[in-house]
Amino acid sequence: MPIITLTSDYGTVDHRVAAIKGNILQLNPDCRLVDISHQIGAYNLVQTAYIIKNAYLNFPKESIHIISVDSFFHKDRKNILVKADGHYFIAADNGLLSLIFHDLKPEAIYEITINNRFDDDVKFASVDIFAPVAAHLNNGGLPELIGRKIKEYKEITFQKPYFKETENIMIGEVMYVDNFGNCVTNIPRNYFEKTAVNFNNFEINIRNILLKNIHRKYTDIVTDWEKETEYHGKASAIFNEQDLLEITIYKGTSRNGANTLFGLKVGDKIYIQFE
Repeated sequence: MPIITLTSDYGTVDHRVAAIKGNILQLNPDCRLVDISHQIGAYNLVQTAYIIKNAYLNFPKESIHIISVDSFFHKDRKNILVKADGHYFIAADNGLLSLIFHDLKPEAIYEITINNRFDDDVKFASVDIFAPVAAHLNNGGLPELIGRKIKEYKEITFQKPYFKETENIMIGEVMYVDNFGNCVTNIPRNYFEKTAVNFNNFEINIRNILLKNIHRKYTDIVTDWEKETEYHGKASAIFNEQDLLEITIYKGTSRNGANTLFGLKVGDKIYIQFE
């Protein structure tokens, strides 16, 4: 039986997440529910896309992913079911899925039509629409029975890094800050390496602090494990497991990580000067 995952910007204090789970379990008491995250920033599609894209690959094929971010019901906005990479994704048609699958063509897109004739009865899309769709799929139901096939969904795009040839400088930006205060940028390894091959060296300039190396992993910054505590709080750059440039503080936390030390937040620019 497929797994159903839940991701939302609802937090865990209010009733909403429990209501979604309760509704699914009423429809299918035997289903397996897994939380991905409910601490998404309110309406933050970029953060959601980063988390979902890097989480769903670890679930079995045919898993069903409910994504309740910027998902409150509006009669003029579609709710969609998308099959992509062997998984099902249920969300509002707000552009989120185009961020997740910017490099992958979906296998099928459906406009969810259940409850369309009863718009006034839909108070909470995640309970009244998303949960029944997930339970239907979980029971082996066909997507064609809960929606009609459409050719496209709403598309939005990430801000991409770029290279200014006149100044030999690459400009990217912070796209995500994790629980350790690490700042993930939109600069992929292959784009950086394609540019760097034409130069002898580089400097990453962050608030006038210069980083001249990019490590392979977090612990590469430590060269003497007997003196490991001396490296606490030291700044470095790495390519993370998603092959994106990340600014990190060794053993940093949300209180003293790279975002705090450098005063960085999502959208702030990162400059790499090549020489």
